[in-house]
Amino acid sequence: MTAHATVTGATGQPSAGRAYRLTDSTLRDGSHALAHRISPAQAAAIAGALDEAGVPVIEVSHGDGLGGSSFNYGFSSTDERELIRAVAGAVKRARIAVLLLPGIGVADDLKEAQALGASIARVATHCTEADIAIQHIQMARNLGMEAVGFLMMAHMIEPAALLEQARIMEGAGAQTVYVVDSAGAMTVHDARARVAELKAGLRPETQVGVHAHNNLSLAVANSLGALEEGVDQVDGCSRGLGAGAGNCPTEILVAVSERLGYVTGVDTLRAMDVAEAVVAPIMPREQIIDRSALTLGYAGVYSSFLLHAERAAERFGVDAREILLELGRRKVVGGQEDMIVDVALELSRRA
Repeated sequence: MTAHATVTGATGQPSAGRAYRLTDSTLRDGSHALAHRISPAQAAAIAGALDEAGVPVIEVSHGDGLGGSSFNYGFSSTDERELIRAVAGAVKRARIAVLLLPGIGVADDLKEAQALGASIARVATHCTEADIAIQHIQMARNLGMEAVGFLMMAHMIEPAALLEQARIMEGAGAQTVYVVDSAGAMTVHDARARVAELKAGLRPETQVGVHAHNNLSLAVANSLGALEEGVDQVDGCSRGLGAGAGNCPTEILVAVSERLGYVTGVDTLRAMDVAEAVVAPIMPREQIIDRSALTLGYAGVYSSFLLHAERAAERFGVDAREILLELGRRKVVGGQEDMIVDVALELSRRA
């Protein structure tokens, strides 16, 4: 299904019709907001509807990537291999992507995902640890998969330093490198500066992507700023379903892109229907920027920490915001979820 006719923007001057590739991460990042309780039937319904709307790439796995179902990150109600199998059976055109964090996912996880139908491997590391992704990116290429480098918490280092990390991923064989605002802490200036640095400093054939969270209510604005800097790929989640206050909402991103003349190949009205009729009914609550979610962006804390921090706050009788602020001061990153309980316990003892 093709998108509707381009509508000129407020200035009356549409953009040049530049295309970018949209990846919908509802079935991966949205897993965080659903406490990793997505059923095969739900996965198939969402993927099938996104495919019908024309979304070209659909990401599916545990919220923390392949192999993420664990005590530390949260157990899944359904083995992610079953979810990948369900999605593969539901789509006709869309490609399937999976996320892998080295040290959480292992070689066999990636091989099994590829065998089940995944053709894109997004290999994610903290923004200063690209070197630990080298063998995983190479493995993805050897399996015949498209390899994407995913630099998480990208707000924590300056653009020049981020470029050096991106070059490590590029050198390993990554065909795309993503600027990932895991904390939803970036301003539009921050997003633009990092995308511009990577676009100027990587090889011309290497694409650049952006993955935005909405903790400061800037996910759409940051994505548009990245597009103005020439970004090639943009992530969204239907109805914004994702960690923290959620992600850039796919249906809003598509609608605004159409208004500005960007080409996504996604049917805007159908994208709205997916959000309203398929995703909204399974959401335990709407993605809102409440005090805790806003604190994530303000403190620069990993968005997937939100539910963990709220549970720890209830358990120890402390303010979730104080936990998140302390995590921010300590510069705690993904993979250090055990620190959340430690911090909550310390704060309860000070009270």
